[in-house]
Amino acid sequence: MRTFVHLLLFVAAVAVAVGVFGPLIGTVDARNVQFTDLRNGFEQGRTMGQIGAQSGSFVTSLAIGLLGVAAVVLVAALTGSRIVGWIGVLAGWAGLGVLGWRLDQRFDHELRTDYRHLLSGTWGLYLVAGGLLLSLLLLLVPRERRLPPPPGF
Repeated sequence: MRTFVHLLLFVAAVAVAVGVFGPLIGTVDARNVQFTDLRNGFEQGRTMGQIGAQSGSFVTSLAIGLLGVAAVVLVAALTGSRIVGWIGVLAGWAGLGVLGWRLDQRFDHELRTDYRHLLSGTWGLYLVAGGLLLSLLLLLVPRERRLPPPPGF
């Protein structure tokens, strides 16, 4: 990869890691969403405020998964491995996609009617999604061409 790609991938990984600790939607942080919520869906009768207020284990939350994604993208930036970068970016988009799907499944009407209020001040979502989008675009940059040595060498 090119040097500027390495540098920007490093910046994108840091942005994803910082964004994990911010609000993703409304008052819901990545620390509040457990893997069981992603696997089984959110319980009926719970509001977004209650999900945002729940405190579960950090190890079993979406935050640890997104921090792992940031670490994988960071390793890709440091080693120059495109395959590792693609694994990290695809895993990050999959995590955000499953979260969006489960939130839409449970809070469809609330999200559609109050999306401006729910998405205002969600800097964590903007940093995570922006970092993943930047990483995706950087991984699409073509490799450097190796030119043959000039004649006579």
